[in-house]
Amino acid sequence: MALKAKKPAMIESRLKALFYGNAGVGKTMAAIQFPKPYIIDTEGSTNKTQYVREIEKVGGAVLMTVDFDEMVNEVRELLTTQHEYKTLVIDSLTLLYNDLLEKAERKVGTEFGRHYGEANRRMKQLLNLLFRLDMNVIITSHSKNEYGQNLAVLGQTFDCYKKLDYLFDLVFEIQKRGSTRVGVVKKSRIETIPDGDQFTFSYNEIAEKYGRKVLERDAIAQELATDSDAKEIVRLIELLKIPEETYRKWLDKSSSERWEEMPKDAIQKCIEFLKSKIQGEAA
Repeated sequence: MALKAKKPAMIESRLKALFYGNAGVGKTMAAIQFPKPYIIDTEGSTNKTQYVREIEKVGGAVLMTVDFDEMVNEVRELLTTQHEYKTLVIDSLTLLYNDLLEKAERKVGTEFGRHYGEANRRMKQLLNLLFRLDMNVIITSHSKNEYGQNLAVLGQTFDCYKKLDYLFDLVFEIQKRGSTRVGVVKKSRIETIPDGDQFTFSYNEIAEKYGRKVLERDAIAQELATDSDAKEIVRLIELLKIPEETYRKWLDKSSSERWEEMPKDAIQKCIEFLKSKIQGEAA
């Protein structure tokens, strides 16, 4: 059997970043400086004068919602529709995640942490869409104390879904030092912005370090599977009795939770593969 590994190649990927910090440190202002932001505002922050002016200056738009499903649907639209926006800002995700936990608790109860499993399944769906979205993604979160041995406070961390930081190339703790907003790098996969780095936070500073060309290019829409594609692959899976473990790998490989969220080209390849198996069995 031929080996499948290939030589690594550089890929210019969109910035995916998490900003967390105490109330009033400027997380929202830091986020909306990014180019052409589409802002999902869950806290009503962006209707204040200073934010309105900044959003108008950078050509942004705002959707106010406290509904998780509405947010996921909007992200799906941004993924599949041609538009002018270059950055998605979710400000903040903390309240939506807490609301998701409350709804999950009412649905499945709290025994054995079932409500966390239910809520986290929905979070995984969101993160898969954000990973594939051809936009910069900036998520803000409230902060909370991080504890060590004997409940000693080690510092601050984000107050949201525990695996939230897995998606991100950069995790910043935003701090206010006098009148200066400082970004402290808590996690980085970016060589030019190393772990532990600290600097006066601004979009221009990030753009110089990350690459302005990547951050400011136009978004490219992605075509998703149709309802008929989804029905066809389910039919073929049932017909061929494909194990769940196998087809789950196909979904995971395309960062999809459901067939309807799979890229059109990916699901077509799966369908063609299954049809070839039928033809092979019939030969």
